[in-house]
Amino acid sequence: MRITIMGSGAVGGYFGGLLALAGNEVTFVARGAHLAAMRRAGLRLETPKGVKEVTGARFVEHPVEAGACDVILFAVKAYDIEAAAAPLKPLVQGGATVISVLNGVDHQDRIGAVLGQDCVLGGLAMVSGVITAPGVIRYTSEMSSLHFGEADGRMSARALAFRDACVAAGFDAKVLADVRTAQWAKFVGLSTNAALCSLFRLPAGYIYHDSEIVPMALCAFSEVAAVARAAGFTLPDDAPQRALAIHQSFPKTMYASMYHDLAKGRPLELGSLSGHVVREGRRLGVPTPIHEVAWLALKPYLHGTPAPLA
Repeated sequence: MRITIMGSGAVGGYFGGLLALAGNEVTFVARGAHLAAMRRAGLRLETPKGVKEVTGARFVEHPVEAGACDVILFAVKAYDIEAAAAPLKPLVQGGATVISVLNGVDHQDRIGAVLGQDCVLGGLAMVSGVITAPGVIRYTSEMSSLHFGEADGRMSARALAFRDACVAAGFDAKVLADVRTAQWAKFVGLSTNAALCSLFRLPAGYIYHDSEIVPMALCAFSEVAAVARAAGFTLPDDAPQRALAIHQSFPKTMYASMYHDLAKGRPLELGSLSGHVVREGRRLGVPTPIHEVAWLALKPYLHGTPAPLA
């Protein structure tokens, strides 16, 4: 299968790397020092199951260099969606399908607004990693799966073909009949974990095992679940408790990816996480006080570390 990876960070690098190692024609789109390192020595994935060296792939700066492909795995940061989608038009016009696996719940709509809704499948990724050096990505847990699906829920040939390629590459993949509900179910934990790791500047081992912080986490999980239900999505009554149990099972040193961006002074996906929860809560009349605190406290860092005041 011909696959272009748009966004060669922790998510795109991992799944793209495994797909390349399985014999697919994979092209990674990247930039800067990360691209230079991959062109020189390939992509190095440091996983709990050992180190994997990805050298039999192409590494390019511009999507048009990828040429014709079957699937574009779209895995950029949420604040870059529109800018990253626009250069993909020639690939989509050539028949490529975009499978979006960003953090958040509205990314497929935003991509579709640029490229056309019919070419985009929504998805979600379960993997945790961080770029530790140009060309090197370290993974901190054994989570390894992609779930995705058509907007109308059908089991399309294009979705099933990509699922089969993923399974053959050695990781879990599922085509979902209701991908949006699945995204919201993940978003309950994802948005909260990003907020709390960034607010406390601490990993899961502190946050979800402190008897005084746990009730705060449960409140934040509950806020997102309430917003999802108000928006018409059916989540289990115990969604907050399930989210807590999942986060208590994480490696104790695991941080949310947004924390790593905050610590490095980079822009944050905050607007698509707590920011989205707050906006939807306001629109639907659902209180979201924990996420409102996270949004307001982290908002000064939205575009990177703020400049000192004169």
